[in-house]
Amino acid sequence: MTGQPPSEIDTSRPHPARMYDWFLGGKDNYPVDEEMGRQLLALEPRVPVMAQVNRAFMHRATRWLAINGVRQFLDIGTGIPTEPNLHQVAQRVAPDARVVYCDNDPIVLAHAEALLRSTPDGVTEYLQADVRDPARILEQAAKILDFGKPVALSLVALLHFVADEDGAYELVERFLAELPSGSYLMLSHASDDFDTEKAATATEMYRRRGLTMALRGRAEIARFFDGLELVEPGVALVADWKPELGEVIQLEGDEPVPGYAGVGRKG
Repeated sequence: MTGQPPSEIDTSRPHPARMYDWFLGGKDNYPVDEEMGRQLLALEPRVPVMAQVNRAFMHRATRWLAINGVRQFLDIGTGIPTEPNLHQVAQRVAPDARVVYCDNDPIVLAHAEALLRSTPDGVTEYLQADVRDPARILEQAAKILDFGKPVALSLVALLHFVADEDGAYELVERFLAELPSGSYLMLSHASDDFDTEKAATATEMYRRRGLTMALRGRAEIARFFDGLELVEPGVALVADWKPELGEVIQLEGDEPVPGYAGVGRKG
């Protein structure tokens, strides 16, 4: 397994990967994660649905990419394994697909065996690293992926944890700069376009716990795709990105899930 040995799991403050696991009904989380999760639920009861909608987008986008010839995936901000994982979706279409997963939470590494069950023709690998360390990620990923051939860079529900001050846009540019023509960026991102008061409250909740929450508007999210050719329907509401590909989460009421998603191709 690629990457450094697992460091000690920090249970003194919540972690987005473990909170996401709790929202999805998983068991790999701690009281500190559940506590903040319940506070977010009190603010926005649909948070678990938001997590499901993001997961469904990842499945649809991965399936579309594999159908359209992509055979390599670099998934950063993987989260705790929840089947079907990205490699399972990709390898059902293309058994020879190669997938590198990356996350910064040691608990994900502890469960990475579930991410390494590749088809005989494909490859899956896991490395522990932070998105803010692109040089390390690219160096390790290059041992598994051929950067001379197209790669899909997956940043699903990740960049709203990276502030502009931490170089969110520059990080995406750095990763894409190393990928050849024909590569793709698949991305989903929570937004403050819909209820600014709730968004501000949630951001402050994260800040008080030493966590970053950088919600962005549609135009700011679209900026991550600058220089790329957007796949139809462009930067859309997460639930509205190619629903014909399946796994659409039924939403109650008319209020949209506050986030956008898109897939863009590097020319």
